[in-house]
Amino acid sequence: MDRVLGLVSVDMGIDLGTCNTLVAVRGQGIVLNEPSVVAVRKGTSQVLQTPQGEAVGWVAKDMLGKTPGAITAIRPLKEGVISDFEITEAMLSYFIRKVNGRRRLFGPRVVISVPSGITAVEKRAVFDSADRAGARRAYLCEQPLAAAIGAGLPWTEPQASMIVDIGGGTADVAILSLGDIAVCESLRVAGDDFDAAIIDHMKKTYNLMIGEQTAERIKIEIGSAAPTGDERSMEVRGRDMISGLPRKTVVTAEEIREALQEPVNSIVEAVTRTLERAEPELAADLVESGITLAGGGALLRGIGTVLQNATGLAVRIADDPLTCVARGTALFLENIELLKTTLENDLDG
Repeated sequence: MDRVLGLVSVDMGIDLGTCNTLVAVRGQGIVLNEPSVVAVRKGTSQVLQTPQGEAVGWVAKDMLGKTPGAITAIRPLKEGVISDFEITEAMLSYFIRKVNGRRRLFGPRVVISVPSGITAVEKRAVFDSADRAGARRAYLCEQPLAAAIGAGLPWTEPQASMIVDIGGGTADVAILSLGDIAVCESLRVAGDDFDAAIIDHMKKTYNLMIGEQTAERIKIEIGSAAPTGDERSMEVRGRDMISGLPRKTVVTAEEIREALQEPVNSIVEAVTRTLERAEPELAADLVESGITLAGGGALLRGIGTVLQNATGLAVRIADDPLTCVARGTALFLENIELLKTTLENDLDG
């Protein structure tokens, strides 16, 4: 019956990320990529209605840091897990309706990626949110496994593959072999911590208060983990912490790189710890196969160089690293009857 219903619904893979949510449909690839942000009436879970429709995704992100007192723009996931159940449910419902269509009689089966280190309570929150958002059946897939599949690593073969998935809220480091994770570590340090480090640097060095979106722009335009040979500078605008008035200043790539050292070093240490825990035969395979980077954090300039210097292994960035996890969940959907034994589903308890 489940297979028959699958013919009249749109089964989808969801990368439920702290910063962005991506949805992939079997046979179609990525069909939705929007920020994990919802705007609500303050003190309620009522999603704001705008002329463009519900204030979810891109519409809501444009409101971050700019809302009046009666409206709040919320990111309902923190460090890769649900921090606001009702808002996450509203966001998932919106994305599922957008992809599945309002007229379909049956909800979709969904594969949702989650960090490898989350608790049973956090998993149950994801299942409940998916169920109340309209999913017919929900499966959970660990993010490093989905990222490895999406990056095209030979994860089912009897040889080691290593993936480092640096998202917005978590960084997942895993060594895979024979279709499963052999060694892994999930670290709640990732892209959001890069932004927080930049905000903190601007406060301490320039007495300038900036918002999350400005910090993200600085990270993208001049941020790096290692010298790149292109030492640029950037004009930054914010609020002076002493006078309270708007002000601008100029920051350099070198000082931003210094500000990012702490979160970058935390990720490097997690990678080396994972390698130290690997079985000798798996470690031997990695000398040949190296490390693959995925997730938005993989786009930070020079992070591959830092990891290569720390481990001595070759480091490559996956093709389109931002969509690796979502593409991995879609590939799970294409082979769900064969692979669903490797997934947790909402009937397991």
